[in-house]
Parts: sequence; C-alpha cells; structure tokens
Amino acid sequence: MKKLNKTLLTATLLTALLVPGALHAEQAKGLNVIVNSDNKQTQAMAMVLSLVAIKKHHKEVHMILCGKAGNLADKNIKGLPVKRPNGTTPSAKDHLKKIIKLGATVQVCPLYLPNSGKDKSILLEGITVAKPPAIAAKLLDTAYKNISF
Repeated sequence: MKKLNKTLLTATLLTALLVPGALHAEQAKGLNVIVNSDNKQTQAMAMVLSLVAIKKHHKEVHMILCGKAGNLADKNIKGLPVKRPNGTTPSAKDHLKKIIKLGATVQVCPLYLPNSGKDKSILLEGITVAKPPAIAAKLLDTAYKNISF
C-alpha cells in the first residue's frame, strides 16, 4: 500500500510538472485569417482579433482578403467606421493598416483584382497578391490556426 501511495504521488507530481509545459507547447505559432465578408462589423472583428494576436500574444498573422473584403486593400476606398464599446469609431481599414505596420502578411485573393476591374496600383502599401500554392501551404501548416470571417 505504501508503494502504491508513493507511485501515485510521483505520478501526480510528474503530471503537475509536465502538463503545463505540454499545453504551452501546443499553442499556435500564429493565425491564418481569411476575410471574405463585406460586413463592416465582421471585418472589424477579424482585424481586432488579428491585432490582439500580434500585440498581446506576440503571434504571426497571415491574412488574405477575398471577394468584397478585398475592398479593404483598395487605397481609393474609404473605410467604414464601426462603433466600439468604448465609443470610438475606427474602421476595419484603420486596423488593417496597424496590423501591416506590426508585421502581418496581408494579401488579396488573386481573383480580386481582375474581377473588380482593378490592378495592383490600387493596393495599400504592404499588401500583395496571394499565390495559391503558398496560401495552401500556410493553411495546411498545423503550427497555425485557421479562422475565417
């Protein structure tokens, strides 16, 4: 019985020491964020969560803007304000510019420009056109969490 108690105590101590490290090791390296909604609140939430991932959690963010969300990348289109709980009204585009400055990779879907009658010259500084093989590789990388808005 004494030997069983020692074994249980040892197992409990090892679990207490090893599990937190294992849980921390499983945390994602960053986020792959796909934004395709034209809803300004949905777009703003994608940007806010990306901003928090970078600033508070020191994670990488790779974002792709598809469909109407590609308009966020167009420097000629003004961002639409979204009222926050604190009363401020930044736009998703304001947050997008911040995450780019903080090092996020932001790209537009390769179908966006030709299907909207635009070219690369309209893109905000720091935004490029995505290459499908590279995006597929990022989405398949299990070190990153994929989220879609």
